[in-house]
Parts: sequence; structure tokens; C-alpha cells
Amino acid sequence: MTETPRDYDLFIGGAWTPGAHRLEVKSPYDGRLVGTVAQGDEHDVERAIAAGTAAAPAMRALAAHERRDICSRIAKGIADRAEEVAQLLSAEAGKPLKFARGEVARAQQTFTFAAEEAWRLDEETLALDAVPTGAGRTGIVRRFPVGLVAAVSPFNFPLNLVAHKLAPSFATGCPVVLKPASSTPLTALRLAEICHAAGVPPGGLNVVPCARSAADAFTVDERFKLLSFTGSPEVGWGMKNRAGKKKVVLELGGNAAVIVDKSTDLRAAAARTAVGAFAYAGQVCISVQRVIVLDEVYDAFKSHFVAAVQALPVGDPADDQVVSGPLIDEKNAARIVTWMEEAEAQGARRVCGGERQGRVVQPAVFEQVPRGTKLRDEEAFGPVVGLERVADLDAAIAAANDTVFGLQCGVFTDSVDSIWRCFEQLEVGGVIHNDYPTFRVDHMPYGGVKDSGFGREGLRYAIEDYTERRLLALRPGGVAS
Repeated sequence: MTETPRDYDLFIGGAWTPGAHRLEVKSPYDGRLVGTVAQGDEHDVERAIAAGTAAAPAMRALAAHERRDICSRIAKGIADRAEEVAQLLSAEAGKPLKFARGEVARAQQTFTFAAEEAWRLDEETLALDAVPTGAGRTGIVRRFPVGLVAAVSPFNFPLNLVAHKLAPSFATGCPVVLKPASSTPLTALRLAEICHAAGVPPGGLNVVPCARSAADAFTVDERFKLLSFTGSPEVGWGMKNRAGKKKVVLELGGNAAVIVDKSTDLRAAAARTAVGAFAYAGQVCISVQRVIVLDEVYDAFKSHFVAAVQALPVGDPADDQVVSGPLIDEKNAARIVTWMEEAEAQGARRVCGGERQGRVVQPAVFEQVPRGTKLRDEEAFGPVVGLERVADLDAAIAAANDTVFGLQCGVFTDSVDSIWRCFEQLEVGGVIHNDYPTFRVDHMPYGGVKDSGFGREGLRYAIEDYTERRLLALRPGGVAS
């Protein structure tokens, strides 16, 4: 099913409106036109901020059952249009169709979790009479929406990472202005159609694709009370430094490791790790980039892993069987090849893969990638993995921690002691047992430490940032004397 290319406007104040310019969105795989979209300028961003600010009272006034019902209707709207949205997502992002369908299913789940959280926001009472001066008083603590949210989303999950910004906004009663990635804005605008039909109040959601030069207000405008950004560390930390008094949530990627212990099914671990490394050409923040294997099982694991990698279907993302498709653009396809060549020049050994045809790069496996190379130290965000041999589990944990990033780490082991040591010592936001670090379900706390950012996605945990606690110290019986 190939959809006829559509023309999309900006979505501001509950209405579709033309922008200053038009942008063609083309398939990363074959260059065909997927759609055209309005590009906003500073004036359009200002109109969106004004619309969101005006909508704040209506969003705040939504009762719990109204917020729940909006999120539930969005989830149903996604389900009703699942294949249509998956096809669009696959076409504009170059994401293999099997993973595009999975992303649509996850977005539906994200809004379903939001519906559940909308009516059970934390409210608690405090015994203020725990001290003599509090006698006769009761404390009531409630969560209130933080206010207008600035949301900036990346290209690689153009539906579900958008959902992780919109869903907590709607569950808590916060209006939001979204800047989707310039290379994948169409899916976000299709989601805006679904949100509008589900009854989000006018101005509660505003979607403004725009160039970075027009988006400075997302960072500095004080009418925003929260900035939620997913993207590169360089951009994210720069935004935080200029964000002023607003709350900031950053998810900034990583170079995730897998540890392979001696007490595990090596063939199964290799097969699973291959998918975790090369799904969507490695363009996932928690994609496997480093595989750290204990010495006594290294050779056996390597044999299984290389065989699994070479068996992965590569190519056209519209093919239901394909696992690794194109890089998002020419620049990134050229970059990853350059990084591999630089690593080889400094002593890394190529085991397999790395050949490039257009934007498709064959999954590549390297050994002995030295520290100080981009391929080892930075986020590759491409179809390449480095294997590393270590003496024991302590050395594996040290190697996994030897990075400025800290999102998630996968650990394959059948030892309870080993997984507990990893949980206690790995410097990451999440440790994934007997699976790749790419594992994620959408209600778990997800986020990183160190240069990978701070704050957590996952509805109950995201709501911490989308709300503020307010105390009522209640004293029945009259004015204090």
C-alpha cells in the first residue's frame, strides 16, 4: 500500500494553517516524494506559543475523566489507522515496515498508559500534627499541571517519541507546542489529526515543523514551563544552558553495551544482540554499539554473532522481512563509513560488513576498536558494532562504564549474582537482563545518566516533570489565634 503524497499545513490553535515555506519530504531509501509540509518561521512559532498559552486554563480545567477519555480516544484513533500510519512512518523515516508497525502499536500503548495515569495522579495527606505546632492541621498534597510544554522530537521514532511528549501533557492537562524533526514531520502531523478528532481542546496541541533557526523560542521563551528534548548531546546540553528557569528533560542518546557472561545460551544471545544492534540500521538511542564478551566464551560467541549478522535481511524498508534499511540521509551514510575507515586506520579490525550502496550500509562488525576513536567513544547511530574481549565480569562492567554515556545496558547471564552485581555497578538508567539494551516497554522508567541526559519517560515517571506539587495546610475550626 503506497499512499498518494499529501500536502500538510501547520497545526496551530486547533486549525490547519499555511506556513511561511514548503518542504518536500522524500524517502531515505529511494528518494520518492512522500509528502510536502509547511515550514514555520518565527512568526508561526509565536502564534503557536500564544495559542498554547491561551489554552492553558482550558487544559488545566479538564477533569480526570476528560483527560482519561481524550487519551483513550487517541489510542483508539491510532489503532483504527494503524496500517496507514505505519506505511507513512516507514516511507518518511526509512524504517523497516515490521518496526514501523511495532512503533505504531507502542504509541497506542503509550496513550493507553496515559489514560490510566490521568485519573490516578498522586494525591496524599500529611499528618502535620506529627509535631506540636501542627496540632489540628492536615496537609493535602496535589499535583498540578506545570503549564505550557515545549517538545522537540527526533527523526528516528517520529510517532512514539512524539507520543511520549504529548501523552503526559494530555494526561496532566498541559498544553504543548511540538517541533517534529525536519526529516520526519509527516507522522507527527498525522497524529495531530488523530488528537484533534479525539477532543484535545484548541491550542492544547500545536505542531510547527520549522528550521532550527526559527525554533529559538522553544528554548528561551519564558512562557514555556517545561522543555522536553530528545536528540544529540551537543544540542541538548546547549539548550539546557539557555533554558532559563523552566524545567528541562533531556534524552540524549548513548553507545549502549551488551555484556555476555559465560553462563548463558551463546547462540540465543548472539541472535538477539544482532537484531538489537542492526534493527533500523542502528538508528536507535539504545542500539547495541559495543559487545563485551568474557574471554572463555569470546570465540564461540563471535562465531554465532557474525553468522547471525550476515543472515539479517538488508535493503528496502517496505519489505516485511527487512531488518536494516537505509540511513536517514546522505550525510549520515557517508559519516558512518568515514568513522569505520578512521577506526581501521587506528588499528580496528573489520570482521564483516560495512559496504555501502546509496544510503544502505551493510551491517558491520569490528574487533579491537581502540579508545579515542569515534566508532568506540561516540554515538555511532549506524549499523556498526565493536566486539571486545575481557577477562572477567569485573572487567566487563568496567568496560561498559568506560564511556561518557549511560542509557541502558544489556546483560546475558544465568547467574543471579552476576546480574545483581551489574545492576548495582553499571552506570546506566536501565539494566536489561538476558536481552539487548534496545528493549523497552512504554510504561517503564526510561532515561539516562551522564551525557545521556536526565529525567525519565514512561508515563508515571514523566508525570513527575509535567506537574508540580502544591500543599494545602488545612486547619478546620477557625483562624489561628
